Amino acid sequence: MGKGTCLEIKLGKLTDNSRRVAEVCGRHGIEVLGVTKGFSAIPEIVSAMVNGGVTKLADSRLENITALRRCGFEENMTLLRIPMLSRAASVVQYADCSLNSELSVLQALSDAALTAGKIHSVILMIDVGDLREGIMPDDAADFMRKAMLLKGVRVSGVGTNMGCYGGVLPTETNLSFLLEIAHSLEEVAGYRFDEVSGGGTSSLELVQLGEMPSGINQLRIGEGILLGTDTTHNRAIPWLAQDAFLLKSEIVEIKSKPSLPSGEIGRDAFGGIPHFDDRGIRRRAIVALGRQDVTVEGITPVDARISLLGASSDHMILDIEDAAEPLRVGDQVAFRLNYSGLLDLCTSKYVRKVYLP
Repeated sequence: MGKGTCLEIKLGKLTDNSRRVAEVCGRHGIEVLGVTKGFSAIPEIVSAMVNGGVTKLADSRLENITALRRCGFEENMTLLRIPMLSRAASVVQYADCSLNSELSVLQALSDAALTAGKIHSVILMIDVGDLREGIMPDDAADFMRKAMLLKGVRVSGVGTNMGCYGGVLPTETNLSFLLEIAHSLEEVAGYRFDEVSGGGTSSLELVQLGEMPSGINQLRIGEGILLGTDTTHNRAIPWLAQDAFLLKSEIVEIKSKPSLPSGEIGRDAFGGIPHFDDRGIRRRAIVALGRQDVTVEGITPVDARISLLGASSDHMILDIEDAAEPLRVGDQVAFRLNYSGLLDLCTSKYVRKVYLP
């Protein structure tokens, strides 16, 4: 295969991260759902998470859950994205649980479950401020009463989302509010919920600090396990590894060129108006990578002396004038990635995946 462009994946570090997250959360009575959407549910990575003690999985794409079932994964799986009405039968067939906020969807799930001879578990999502999905708190009791009339579904708990749309951070205050709503809905239901799902990686800081309200017993963790980072708090999690993934891309051209294009400047291929700083003649490299694979915001050169200038769909342009080591055509440049970059690269069929111990 040669060098090319590839994503190196250190499975042992992912197993270690999974184990540490499961242990830290477990000491506080919190169950971890291993979120697989960030890497398109690649089976080798899922196995690393399971080997680290993650016993339940979650994904926002039903296609990923279906693929994992067909690969033989039997773990409990939760569909994270609100189910599409048109896919209710498939949701019931492949997922054990789903997150919900629409009664019409619950009705369809109930009908599909009864047809299949099943009871489908649902977590009611409550909007406590981030304004993505969720039932408004004042509407929750009425929603619960109506959900209880549906014989094919069982409300197993409540949950909320943090940080993904509105950037609202999980706090002791808003998660205590979620617990209050959970207790009020338990009174309506007449039974105790199995899950109160208090967000994702952004909630790990509260666990670390011992500030997670007692009663939050589930977190949906993806980024923390995969990258050892928490984007919403802009931090590296000190007790997790940050180097489980490394992107390498082969140089296809090296030339010394002016910093400023010559000619009339219009919009680029993606509709943007580019801006350039005149730094004189600079040595530049093009690597075999482009926006079809990853956005420029999703990756950072490991060599801090290399600057990422921009990209078209197939070419990424680097300033290598001050690179720490001399580079030639055919060499690879290494990049670290953030969660956005990981999403892109694992989705791209053009980036080869290399699995390391």
